[in-house]
Amino acid sequence: MTTPDTLVPFAEAMERYDPVIGLETHVELGTRTKMFCGCGTAFGAEPNSQVCPVCLGLPGSLPVVNRSAIEYAIRIGLALNCSIAPWGRFARKNYFYPDMPKNFQISQYDEPLCVDGWLDVLVETEGGEHRTVRVGIERVHLEEDTGKSLHVGGATGRIHGADYSLVDYNRAGIPLVEIVTKTIEGTGADAPVVARTYVTELRDLIRSLGVSDVRMEEGSLRCDVNTSLSPRGSGVWGTRTETKNVNSLRSVERAVLFEIERQAAVLDAGGRIVQETRHFHEDTGTTTSGRSKEEAQDYRYFPEPDLVPVAPSADWVEQIRAALPEAPSARRARLQAEWGLSEADMTALRNADALDLVAATVAAGASAAEARKWWLGELARRANEAGTELTVLAITPAQVARIAQLIATGALNDKLARQVIDAVLAGEGDPDEIVAARGLAVVSDDGALTAAVDEAITANPDVAARIREGKVNAAGVLVGAVMKATRGQADAGRVRELILERLS
Repeated sequence: MTTPDTLVPFAEAMERYDPVIGLETHVELGTRTKMFCGCGTAFGAEPNSQVCPVCLGLPGSLPVVNRSAIEYAIRIGLALNCSIAPWGRFARKNYFYPDMPKNFQISQYDEPLCVDGWLDVLVETEGGEHRTVRVGIERVHLEEDTGKSLHVGGATGRIHGADYSLVDYNRAGIPLVEIVTKTIEGTGADAPVVARTYVTELRDLIRSLGVSDVRMEEGSLRCDVNTSLSPRGSGVWGTRTETKNVNSLRSVERAVLFEIERQAAVLDAGGRIVQETRHFHEDTGTTTSGRSKEEAQDYRYFPEPDLVPVAPSADWVEQIRAALPEAPSARRARLQAEWGLSEADMTALRNADALDLVAATVAAGASAAEARKWWLGELARRANEAGTELTVLAITPAQVARIAQLIATGALNDKLARQVIDAVLAGEGDPDEIVAARGLAVVSDDGALTAAVDEAITANPDVAARIREGKVNAAGVLVGAVMKATRGQADAGRVRELILERLS
């Protein structure tokens, strides 16, 4: 008999089982108002300050569909190569929702807006190679989000063991799109990476459409991860589990990995997998049992009587299609070619969430090489030290581009540029203002440099003698002395030239 902690090493599990995965991704749409009422949707507002009779489910209140939410859902469906239904209908999904005041959710059941699409993702395999996996999209449908419960007391932050619970209904009624994949087979040992890569690509795609900020840390992008195992080569699907509300890209991969190892242990011991929802624990990378998984009939769906069907016209759909931006995958391929990057270089930019920053820096006048150098080097280090993301650093791509331009013209060197970056991050102004205020410009005047060079030669006669003997590499010592005397502001190249001229 196995315990929840019993695992089979991943490599061993892959020798005996084929993983099958599926992902259900929930995306909060970035509309100004909620799905069926006029309440605001700002994140972080005072609890229960963005509610009204409609989203509180009070008797006599009637919902009205948010047109922008319909448009956003169609935009997502088109970007995922889905067919857009000419007719869609909302339904009531009945379930015990402690954080949904009317105790049902308005969703779409058998008549969703978008069906039968796909998304290609470029996956880096275990061997470091890249291959494209086409993930089928079963459906994209609209619904409303639930409220948020806060369980106070206890050790886990969950309702079990809590002293009491508080409910914030601000989130109840926010437009929510659910994107459901078809079953993903044949990925083998790459299954955990395929899951993470798919959610990463989906996040980038949705962000490019301007329909959501897809911030997983704020819950505007959440993922349910389905995992099952079948005996290798049998072609018979196993019983799946659904790991709920996984809220980071890394955790999507870890959830699949853990479930494969756990389920393999259960099956090896002669046990059976229970169809259930499971909770993912970020601190340990493990999952624990939640509740038995309901089937559709358990929700007792029926058509929403207070809403008319949705029938987007073909002309409107084509207008939306014509306005779609360049797909992230196509944009990456274009930029990779324009910038002369390898696949590994592009992966590094994506992993650092720096692609848009580098692109904006190049657009502001920097070279791609300089933009990558500063964002992936010095600025990535500053972000790591501050425990934050590159995108929230208090420096703009235009400011980074200006610093690169000052270096290119010889007005700054790398050392001085770092001081300028320090000052920009500290809020002292733009690069040119900081250079003027701090007197950081490179000293290139021959008169001033010659005086500093003569002082260095006088202070280091042995080094000067070696240079006169033809050992020109020793000039580096004198260059260092001049740089120190000028607080790093001398033009190092010109200093070296003057040293060799004086000692030739």
